[in-house]
Amino acid sequence: MENADGTVRAPYRDYKAWLDKQDPALMRRKGVEAENLFRRTGITFNVYGEDDAEERLIPFDMVPRIISGNEWRRLSRGIEQRVRALNAFMHDLYHRQEIIRSGRLPERLFRNNDAWLPQMVGFTPPGAVYTHIVGIDLVRTGPDEFMVLEDNARTPSGVSYMLENRETMMAMFPELFAQVKVQPVSNYPRKLAASLAACAPDSAGPKPTIAVLTPGIYNSAYYEHAFLADQMGAELVEGSDLRVVDAKVQMRTTDGFRPIDVLYRRVDDDFLDPLTFNPNSVLGIPGIMDVYRAGNITIANAPGTGVADDKAIYSFMPEIVEFYTGEKPLLPNVDTWRCADPDSLKYVLDNLDELVVKEVHGSGGYGMLIGPTASKKKIRDFRKKLEAKPENYIAQPTLALSTCPILTRRGLAPRHVDLRPFVLCSPDGVDITPGGLTRVALKKGSLVVNSSQGGGTKDSWVLDD
Repeated sequence: MENADGTVRAPYRDYKAWLDKQDPALMRRKGVEAENLFRRTGITFNVYGEDDAEERLIPFDMVPRIISGNEWRRLSRGIEQRVRALNAFMHDLYHRQEIIRSGRLPERLFRNNDAWLPQMVGFTPPGAVYTHIVGIDLVRTGPDEFMVLEDNARTPSGVSYMLENRETMMAMFPELFAQVKVQPVSNYPRKLAASLAACAPDSAGPKPTIAVLTPGIYNSAYYEHAFLADQMGAELVEGSDLRVVDAKVQMRTTDGFRPIDVLYRRVDDDFLDPLTFNPNSVLGIPGIMDVYRAGNITIANAPGTGVADDKAIYSFMPEIVEFYTGEKPLLPNVDTWRCADPDSLKYVLDNLDELVVKEVHGSGGYGMLIGPTASKKKIRDFRKKLEAKPENYIAQPTLALSTCPILTRRGLAPRHVDLRPFVLCSPDGVDITPGGLTRVALKKGSLVVNSSQGGGTKDSWVLDD
């Protein structure tokens, strides 16, 4: 919110002028109101492996993260460039593999990669779109510099929190939005439905039927699945509601079975089709991959896009962007050491107490080491893991992440944040929702923003200037 000299940064000036006039006791009461609203609405997430905390409220902070319109336009160009490159990379990886032939990407990165699906080789999804919904995790490392921390091209989550955070802020402080012009995010569900419909197979009619496939009520993101289906006017289905009938995936209704044209799946690849992948899965639809390869249904995101989430692949994204766009990346990566390389492994082992080490397929803040805050025992344990399976890890420097203020009992206090903009891709183009989800590490000094690890969320404003 403030520059180093204590002056208020330009994007925050109108908000700070409003905040200075507010009674601190009123703001605290509003915080309780927001929590009660989230509880009544059912805005929760599940934590696996914790019997005493199956379902939790996601912490919400009322101080928005504010980005100027000019800065957002610059960011958007970099995000669009990266997402277009990701989609082209997916197509190439399942067809001619020109990037492998050119020597830009080592073949070993996907030959032994569980996220790469041989069942997708030679197949092009309807509309040639693989990455229908993408979340790009960004961190600010300087006044005018953002870096990409992670790509989420498999099943990015969190968009429901982005929408509910905005709705909650507008309900509690309507006068604030009259004073500060903020770009809207409420049209995301409508844009998502239109984007998915544009990717429907040729066999679909003028109004494609869209459904959201959820693993069920015990999934950590079930609230989001139900929320998006409701907001889009789509059906919310589980695998047991669906079956293959007449070479189409159809859902059971009171009037019999009805075909689905587009399936927005929130089920991982391995559980999608027990006839093709995990035979023990009861979450998917037997035979859906045959229907998909026959061109009779669109699956969003396409099976096999999890390769793009691989953190070893991430380390090659600058080369991937340049290879498919012919341009230098507008958004840089964080420096990354690939532990599969002997020289990199030696450096990482020699500097474990200074680095962040992550599992290649890890997510949610689990399975990682933050060297500067780790105990000597944890560093020793991680050293053994690295030496045993170095190819499972990458390492990055401990970044000086930017901070945003949160409202505490003692007033404003800085906490580390990241930003996940949500991107929709269709044959009609790329659409980036202005703002996205800001995740905040509510613990003082913490660099882990995931809700399952003690983080929270806040509204993200892009100014309409």
